[in-house]
Amino acid sequence: MARSFKIIVAGKGGVGKTTVSAGLAVLLARRGYRVVALDTDSVPNLALSLGVPLEEASRITPLVENVELVEERTGARPGGGWGLLFTLTPRVDDILEKYGVTTRDGVRLVVVGGITKPGEGCLCPSIALAKAFIAHVFANEEAVVIVDSEAGAEVFGRGLAEYFDLMIAVAEPTVRSLSIARRLIELARGLDVKRFAVVINKVRDELAAKKLYERVMRGLDYPVFTIPYDPVLEEYESRGLSVADLPDDSELFLALTSLVSYIESLIKGG
Repeated sequence: MARSFKIIVAGKGGVGKTTVSAGLAVLLARRGYRVVALDTDSVPNLALSLGVPLEEASRITPLVENVELVEERTGARPGGGWGLLFTLTPRVDDILEKYGVTTRDGVRLVVVGGITKPGEGCLCPSIALAKAFIAHVFANEEAVVIVDSEAGAEVFGRGLAEYFDLMIAVAEPTVRSLSIARRLIELARGLDVKRFAVVINKVRDELAAKKLYERVMRGLDYPVFTIPYDPVLEEYESRGLSVADLPDDSELFLALTSLVSYIESLIKGG
């Protein structure tokens, strides 16, 4: 099912954005969509959530840390005193095929790594390669592209953020977490991201969570979805199992069904 739709999943650390990203990728792939997942977290773990075996996942080198690849494609070695002498338009059209991992559900995953400029040890050639690759995927892949991002769309900046058809802000049912989600949405709105949705994760009292959402998000009218706190998922993770290992009737998959249906309506509606 060739459909082009770009989603960014964002939120502060610990809210469960990688769980949401993995759940969406698995469910959409099982519904017949071609799914490409990009892990742009500086501490990437989407591979494990998608069911990539630990030994295989541990061998994956994020693009921004692949020194040989960065030097080959940009002409400069990260941290090597390159100055301004590197290309901003490296070849990236083969990276998905060469460096992507296909999960058992058919999701094509590339671990990009964090794309923000670090405070120390500048990796600008790495960031140039990563952003060129992401731009290529956004512009050329007929797929549902899901980006697991540690921050909001502002880390992508102009030229990339406007590719997103939907930003999903993930939060816990607390004032602080929802306030951060609101701030991420406000920043992304300034970069022409088209649509927004909010996922409140780890919910123990749905009515209280929605009342808190209405209080914190006053003036913002976006679809909101809730995912209940699930001790089964916690137990799975403690055993080294993944989101992809969950049964179809798990709390996570059942809760994400309405969000997947919403995404499908956007895809089909154009």
